[in-house]
Order: sequence, then C-alpha cells, then structure tokens
Amino acid sequence: MIRLALTGLIGMGKSTVAAMFARHGVPVFDADAAVHALQGVGGSTVAPIEARFPGTTRDGAVDRARLAAAVLGKPDELAALEAIVHPAVLLARESFVAAHRDSPALLFDIPLLFETGGERAFDKVIVVSSPAELQRRRVLGRPGMSEAKLAAILERQTSDADKRARADFVVDTSGSLAATEAQVEQILACLSLAQGA
Repeated sequence: MIRLALTGLIGMGKSTVAAMFARHGVPVFDADAAVHALQGVGGSTVAPIEARFPGTTRDGAVDRARLAAAVLGKPDELAALEAIVHPAVLLARESFVAAHRDSPALLFDIPLLFETGGERAFDKVIVVSSPAELQRRRVLGRPGMSEAKLAAILERQTSDADKRARADFVVDTSGSLAATEAQVEQILACLSLAQGA
C-alpha cells in the first residue's frame, strides 16, 4: 500500500485535487473533515475542548468561531488545542487505514503536514499550489474570511515555495480543471496506480 500525503496552503485547491484522486478510486482521508466530526455532536474532543476552553461549545458541539477567537494569535492556547485534537485525528486516521487495508493506495489530505513533521509517515508527498494572487482571491471569497484572518492562517503555515521544494509531486491548480486532472492522472501513472494499469 502506498501512503500519499496531500498538502498545500489554504485556497490552493486541495479539496478539488483530493476529489479527483477519489474519482480515480483512491480512498481519501480528509484531516479537516475528521476534525469537524470530532468537534461535532458526539465527537470525542468536545468535552476536553470545553474543559480547557470554557464557553467554546454549544448544543453538544464545538462552536468553531468561539474556539478560533480563543486561540488565534495565541501560540500557547493553540498548542493546548492541538494537544487535544492531534491524537484524536491520529486515531481516526488509523481506523481509516484499517478500513481500507486492501487498497493499493490511500491519500491523506493534511493541511499542516510539514508544520507538524507529519511527512515522515508517508511514502510520497503531493503539494497543491497556485500563484499567491489567485490563492488570495479564492480565500477572500469565502464566507467569514478577512485579510486579518487570512494573514493569521498563513503565519502558521510553511511557505508555498518551501512546500513545493519538499514535495515529491506538485499539482499546479492555476489552470483549468482538465489541466489539474491531467496532472493527477500523471501522478497515478507514475506510481502505477492508473486505473487499468
């Protein structure tokens, strides 16, 4: 089994690229989706987050806006949150691997891969990238996003240039969807994972 990590800065097109791999039959573990589930109703991190950050949950789930306000720009608070969330995500990831143990490849969509030293757990790293201005337009078009929020997020992330330099494969999402898809197919072919190969 080949373990592929997919990463890239916010707004680079990771979700789009992950969906393309999924359409080609590669099971995808989405770290952000796992965090949402863990912080949702019945999620295992809700109680510990409320205990550490009182007032950040509502109706049995984490209120993401309140939690963001409690940790954004506060490294110690962010570290405390990560100490709760990361082990829970790791458990979810292990369950995903067990459920797909017969697949020839698995893709793990992990935004903060390099920032957490997580790349060592994977066979190949795929970085999704696009020009900074396009990235900015995409991100600022999202609901609730602001220049200040984007700046705070980018401050926590390894630069695009550094990610690209450390990647085994780079997918450039600045062109058409067809051009992006062609790059995904090229990676699959290179790894002998193309359907019918």
